[in-house]
Amino acid sequence: MAYTTIKKPSDYFNTKIYTGNGSTQSISSVGFQPDLTWLKVRLAGSGQDHTWYDSVRGATKFIESNTTNAEATGSNYLTSFDSDGFTLGNDQSHVNASGDSYASWNWLGANGTASNTDGSITSTVSANTTSGFSIVSYTGNGTGNSTIGHGLGATPKFIIVKNRTTAQQWGTYSPSFVSASEPRILYLSNTASYANDTNVWGTSASFNNNTFTVGDWNGSNQSGSNFIAYCFADVKGFSKFGNYTGNGSTDGTFVYTGFKPAWLLIKGTNVAASWRMVDNKRNTFNVMDKKLSPPSANAESTETICDFLSNGFKMKSTDAAINGSGNNFIYMAFAEEPLVGDNPCTAR
Repeated sequence: MAYTTIKKPSDYFNTKIYTGNGSTQSISSVGFQPDLTWLKVRLAGSGQDHTWYDSVRGATKFIESNTTNAEATGSNYLTSFDSDGFTLGNDQSHVNASGDSYASWNWLGANGTASNTDGSITSTVSANTTSGFSIVSYTGNGTGNSTIGHGLGATPKFIIVKNRTTAQQWGTYSPSFVSASEPRILYLSNTASYANDTNVWGTSASFNNNTFTVGDWNGSNQSGSNFIAYCFADVKGFSKFGNYTGNGSTDGTFVYTGFKPAWLLIKGTNVAASWRMVDNKRNTFNVMDKKLSPPSANAESTETICDFLSNGFKMKSTDAAINGSGNNFIYMAFAEEPLVGDNPCTAR
C-alpha cells in the first residue's frame, strides 16, 4: 500500500500532558479517540511504572514496559477511551495522583477491530492504514516460523510484542538489526544490547505487507498465551523508523526524517544502555533534554540529547549511549509537522 502524506500528524498521534487530581477525571484535547495510550508520571521522586493501555485488550487492562509482568487490571487506572481522550480513575500513583504531572502518548488505530486470517495464527487487529499503525492480538501456538496478520497493507518497520499471560521481556523488531541472516532481538524492557536469538522472530524472520513471523520464544509465541503486538510502517510526513551511526561529537549526527519531530525514541543496538525518549510537549524548545526511558520507572530527568529540526533531528551529545562514535542506533519518530505539503513545518 502506498501511503499518502498526512497533513496534520496530531490527528493520529499526540502527546498530552496533564495533572493528576486524586479523584476521577476526563483527559480531553487529545484530538481523537485513542486506541493506544501510554502513561508515565514525570515528577522527581515519583518513580512509577510506565503503563500501556489499548482498545483491543480493553480499558483498565495494562502492561508495564519497565517490567516483565503479565497483563494486570487496574479498575481505577485508565477506565475508558473517549471521543477526544480518555478517562482516569482515582489511582494515586501510576495515573492520577493529586498534583503530579503526567505524560500520555496516544495513537489512533481503527476505533474498532477485525479478525485477520492472513497468517497461520488468526489475529484480532485494529489497523489504521492511513497512519501505518496497528494493534494485533493473538494466541501463541508454540510453533516456530508461524505467521500473523498485521493489517497494515505495508511491511512493518517496527514491532513491539508482549506476552500478556506470563512474565516475559518485551521484544522489538526493526529491519535495522533483524534479518533472516541476523536473527536478533532488542528488549524494550531492559538496557541490554541486541542478542542473537532465532526463537524470537523465527529462522525466516519474514516480514511483508500482510504478515510477520514469530519463532517459538515464550515472549512472542508461547503456546496458549495471549499476546499483543504494536506494528508500525513508515508514512511520509508522519512517521519514520530507522537507524543512524554516532559520531561522538556535540556537533552530532543529523538524521533526516522528512518532518519536524514531535516524539523520538532511540536505543543503541550494540551498546548496553537505556532507551531515551523525548517529545515536544515536555520540551517546547531546543535542546531536547527532558528524558524518560521505557525500561525504567525513574522520574523524568535532564540530559542533553538532540535538537528537533524542521526536517529531522541532530544529536548534541558525546555520550556513547546515544551518539558514541561508530556505534549503531535505532529510532522511532513521529511528526509535529511535515516538511512539505499544505501544512509545511517551520524550524524551532
